[in-house]
Amino acid sequence: MERLSQNALVVLAAIAVVAALDAISDIAAPMALALVMGVVLSPLSRVLARAGLAPAAGAAVSLMLALVFLGGVGLLLQPLAAQLVEQAPKVWSDVQEVLQALRSLAAGLAEATREVSSAAAPPATAAPATDQSMVEMPSVTDALLIAPAVAAQILTFIGTLFFFLLTRNDIYEWAARRLAKAAQRGQVAARLRDAEVTVSRYFVTITAINTVLGLATAAVLQAIGLPGAFLWGVVAFLLNYVVYLGPAMLIVALLFAGVASFDGAAVLLPPLAFAALNFVEGQFVTPALVGKQMELNPLLVFVALLFGIWLWGAIGGIVAIPLLLWVAVLHSGSANLAD
Repeated sequence: MERLSQNALVVLAAIAVVAALDAISDIAAPMALALVMGVVLSPLSRVLARAGLAPAAGAAVSLMLALVFLGGVGLLLQPLAAQLVEQAPKVWSDVQEVLQALRSLAAGLAEATREVSSAAAPPATAAPATDQSMVEMPSVTDALLIAPAVAAQILTFIGTLFFFLLTRNDIYEWAARRLAKAAQRGQVAARLRDAEVTVSRYFVTITAINTVLGLATAAVLQAIGLPGAFLWGVVAFLLNYVVYLGPAMLIVALLFAGVASFDGAAVLLPPLAFAALNFVEGQFVTPALVGKQMELNPLLVFVALLFGIWLWGAIGGIVAIPLLLWVAVLHSGSANLAD
């Protein structure tokens, strides 16, 4: 009975934690992203420390490099977003043609059904049609209302990343003092650093794989003749961090891009080309380079990804796998320590 009560308390505590994280998502999400990026940048921080740079200066250099990278990605994606907006009318027109053909087919089937039907009830009066084609665009007032929240999230990310890079060793020592007895504190702190190294190595490996995938995607799409092939390669590089869902989203986006740029069966070439590249990457390249020591159960990966996206949206999808890997490494270290 006591065991059941303890398990019930654990479940209730987990539900309370999830509810709290959801309630403070505007703060928790950028903090989680900053912590993951801080772990990824930890090798650079160690290199700067060995070079004799002061901790504050090293943290500032790492922070600036991270911000430059994120800003550069944003600048690269802006032309692609503008291009998609410009091509939206053609995509919408082509989609309407397909929908019209489907509606005609459905109308023909409905007419055939009515002809063989024996229903005697009078037709119901149709409700007046409403024009739903107009989508209300956000106004300047809406942008001004959202701006403070966005600025607060950016500042939260910057502050968390800087102070984590500055004090991460102190954080590990503090956690070891709170989580272990005096005789095991050194081992706990070492496990935390091992988890940091593992997550950083995993992220560096995945970044290299994503870079090759992005370049291959850009080359293939350029050969096909899709406009903005290099920018699509950048998108492939970024979305591949969100396993499963990221490539699926890109395949859908490339389908629309194919509709906007080509006619006939050629519209399928961009999504099919990327799907083939992603299949090779996911089935052969990543398993070979990541290695057994960093493999995770696919079901756990999928559940963690869905949970992260449900909780924090796109940021949750980015941080879910590194956090899962971190927990797996710590759990493995705890098991070895117990043995």
